[in-house]
Amino acid sequence: MKITFLGTGTSQGIPVIGSKHPVCLSKNYKDKRLRSSILIEKNQKFFLIDCGPDFRYQMIRNNYEKLDAIFITHEHQDHIGGLDDIRPINNMNQLTIPIYGLHRAIENLKKRFFHLFSKNKKPNTSKISVHELDNYNKFFFVENSKIIPLFIWHGDLPILGFRIENFAYITDASSIPIQTIEKLKGINILVLNILRKVVKNSFPFLLSETLNVIQKIRPKKTYLTHISHTFGFHEKIETQLPKNVHLAYDQLIIHE
Repeated sequence: MKITFLGTGTSQGIPVIGSKHPVCLSKNYKDKRLRSSILIEKNQKFFLIDCGPDFRYQMIRNNYEKLDAIFITHEHQDHIGGLDDIRPINNMNQLTIPIYGLHRAIENLKKRFFHLFSKNKKPNTSKISVHELDNYNKFFFVENSKIIPLFIWHGDLPILGFRIENFAYITDASSIPIQTIEKLKGINILVLNILRKVVKNSFPFLLSETLNVIQKIRPKKTYLTHISHTFGFHEKIETQLPKNVHLAYDQLIIHE
């Protein structure tokens, strides 16, 4: 299984427009982050987790041109804003792309991308099918791959992470229920969000809290994503992490 980090930044990306913060001015390519998203290639099938506003550029710069499924963690703009840009992928491959997410997230998609769901939509409109995942206790199969939805909290908003075999992806979490932690036991690779070192709101994990969750799950390796410019320089933070924990960066490729 090949995993490509399409983006590893927060909702503003890095650099932030107009910011003079040292990280935003960094020349290191690892400090330049598009909105968080990941692409998984397994048995020549391509699974996208989140389709943010940078999706078009992310696919082009990584030379990807096919999707077999899209998994949505939640309906915030930085996670769904690029949905219209799947149209050329539809046209090229002549496939309807299934989208999986919570009922609330799917209903949000229907409102914000109403033209994709219209009975009278134009022939060149993106072709999608939607599948609701509100039963957190059930796994399902997509293209012969077992997918386990993971219930997590983003502030007071219930959202999803996903486990595929021994790989799991969680972003925007503020807390992870014990039942979900149990579902993550035995994984080899965990991708988990981190925002900043100091608390500015109730949503982000602190670094210490993140490391505590990792200790409970005990994956072989963890990659941190959804990173703010206020968290610091990539190279400096990387030296402060445990040996099995790393900062992800855009276009990083790993294998499970």
